[in-house]
Amino acid sequence: MTVTRKTAAGCAIAALIVPLAATAAFAFSPAGTSTSPRTVSLVAAPQTYTVAAGAQEPTSTRAVFDVLYTPPAPAPVADPAPASSSTPAAVPQAYSGEAVVAYAETFVGVVPYGWGADPSDSFGCDGLVQYVFGHFGISLPRGADNQAALGTVISADQARAGDLVWWPGRHIGIWDGAGGIIDSPDWGRYVEHHAPWASSGPPIFIRL
Repeated sequence: MTVTRKTAAGCAIAALIVPLAATAAFAFSPAGTSTSPRTVSLVAAPQTYTVAAGAQEPTSTRAVFDVLYTPPAPAPVADPAPASSSTPAAVPQAYSGEAVVAYAETFVGVVPYGWGADPSDSFGCDGLVQYVFGHFGISLPRGADNQAALGTVISADQARAGDLVWWPGRHIGIWDGAGGIIDSPDWGRYVEHHAPWASSGPPIFIRL
């Protein structure tokens, strides 16, 4: 095969142009435009959000709130019924209190204090009460607290002659209805009629 000078020159030029063209095409092709058939590119438009400046400010003051919302008034409460000022009536005496006092007076200054419950011997405070009320058909045990437990507590202003005057755990006597008591007070003394002991505090009144 014979190659002329013209043909050889043309081949040489072609050999130079093809690589240059390929290089130029690669260099100036847009970046990222070459994708494989399996690739999908999505471009989303940017989104813009606008927030009003007034939305970030409180829209109501306390004064406005008070005007817009007022708590409902509480439901009315009925007034409680007034307590009764009357004092319930005391249990009536089943015996004559004056007769009890008069009988107890017969032992004043006569029967000494002691453990007994008989005038021929001696009277403890409870022994005197037991003996006097036994005379009127009212049976009582020994012991001041035991005797008081059989009666009804009454107020001082309801007390009448013949009621019991009781200091719990200590002493008992018979109320005379006029501010005094008849009792058998202590060793070395006799049955007495005297004012209640101020040092012992107020007594409890008992009605049998």
